[in-house]
Amino acid sequence: MVDQAESRVRGTSLARASAAMAVATAVSRISGLLAKVLLVAVLGLGMVNDSYTVANTLPTVVNELLLGGVLTSIAVPLLVRAQQEGGRRGEAYAQWMITMGGVLLLVATTAAVAAAPLLTELYLGPDTRANAALTTAFAYLLLPGIICYGLSALLQAILNVRGVFGTPAWAPVLNNVVVIATVVVYALLPGEISTHPVRMGEPKLLVLGIGTALGIAAQMLIMAVSLRHSGFRFRWRWGWDRRLSEFGGLAAWVVLYTLVSQVGMVVITRVTGQGTTGSVTTFNYAWLLSQVPYGVLGVSLLTALMPRISRAAAAGDTGEFVGDVSLGTRMSAVLLMPISALLVVAGGPIGVAFFSLGASDVAAADRLGWALAAAALGVVAFAITMLQLRAFYAMKDARTPTWINVIMVAVRCVLCYAALAVLDPRDLVIGVTAAMSASFVVGAIVGQVWLRHRVGRLRTWRTLVGILRALVATLLGCGCSVLAIIGLHSALGPLEPIADAWLSLVVHTVVVLAVSFGVLALVRAPELKPALDRLARIAGRR
Repeated sequence: MVDQAESRVRGTSLARASAAMAVATAVSRISGLLAKVLLVAVLGLGMVNDSYTVANTLPTVVNELLLGGVLTSIAVPLLVRAQQEGGRRGEAYAQWMITMGGVLLLVATTAAVAAAPLLTELYLGPDTRANAALTTAFAYLLLPGIICYGLSALLQAILNVRGVFGTPAWAPVLNNVVVIATVVVYALLPGEISTHPVRMGEPKLLVLGIGTALGIAAQMLIMAVSLRHSGFRFRWRWGWDRRLSEFGGLAAWVVLYTLVSQVGMVVITRVTGQGTTGSVTTFNYAWLLSQVPYGVLGVSLLTALMPRISRAAAAGDTGEFVGDVSLGTRMSAVLLMPISALLVVAGGPIGVAFFSLGASDVAAADRLGWALAAAALGVVAFAITMLQLRAFYAMKDARTPTWINVIMVAVRCVLCYAALAVLDPRDLVIGVTAAMSASFVVGAIVGQVWLRHRVGRLRTWRTLVGILRALVATLLGCGCSVLAIIGLHSALGPLEPIADAWLSLVVHTVVVLAVSFGVLALVRAPELKPALDRLARIAGRR
């Protein structure tokens, strides 16, 4: 009874803290989806989009290797500890982090731009169907965004610790608006991007590359303005900080974690690039779309939960720490499982409905949809794994997450090469995406075992009951939805592909979500109660 009361208090507080972020993140994901739909409509799912997609990932890769992964993983716990020493000390530490991080990012950006051809060659490999010269040209324009990505991550961490969650959640919307405007301008310009030869000064290439870079710059600037409005005043702080050795020790393991992750991404990009033209873009879009439910619900939950987990770990309060981790795991499963299941059963219709427009075609869009279904299978496991890793970081343990990641990446690479050996090139992207999902299932299991070994009892049985309850409700929703689609097809007969996709998408959405969450509400799943209470309060105000 005490545990249930504690869970209700934690859950209600958590729902309140993350509700505004969830709304902002939902708008961000919707605007991001619109940007991707427009890109496919204008560029198609072919060589140009493959080249642009690979180049667009390079700034995030370099940023993660040098600073971004460190900031998003351990900056919050360190900033919380500094803040506990006093507001002035906390602000001084944040100023030092901005100073040192900014210098490191500037050096990294300069080096990455100089090494753009080498980075392109590393990720594409010799057997890719993307255009190496075009990818390099895009990379020259997009790699300066490294400094914006890094500072955005740092500013978000500082804002979160200061209790400001809204601006970081809304900032990506501005980025998406800039990208949408860029795609519109690109479409209105006459001509096409030349590939034989690639001309660096071509207007369409410059518009797409510079416009994309301006989007992330706008995202960084709005967070800088918000930080200043929160009362923070920046000063350059150089030299040695007594927490530098602690920061460096944690950072070394996080950088190693990120290096291992990038080995996995190199393998995925190279293997996927040996499929049909457009497979690299298909994989990236499928993975990004599968992350929409996690981005709306999981990230909001994790962002609100991390300061609490960090404080409990810093205070040595194992009961509070375990309670928050257990609650976060169960809420992730209950909230994400029905939505990820929807993406599984409606993956094909989603691909055709949204990505068979303009320069794309139905066959390529359908393949994207099946890749989305494969990616969605791993969403819940991904969310649980991310929560587990952040729990280790909160305990100032960056070594264990790195070893867990080594296991996941090893599984991922083996499965990717197995897919390359046995699958048709047309289906290779689906196999690679399924390998990605399977690796996170392994990671979630390993993480749970390792976390139990580290802190003792984790209320594992209660967690499993919550996950099983969500699974049963979700399977019922999917079964009812499939039966409804079969009945409609029998009654209506064959339909035109896009019309059939939209009909299936609407039916799947309504039936899967209504039945799944309806069953969870009927059995009074405790993990759903905070969200239902929040909705009731909103409805009451109206």
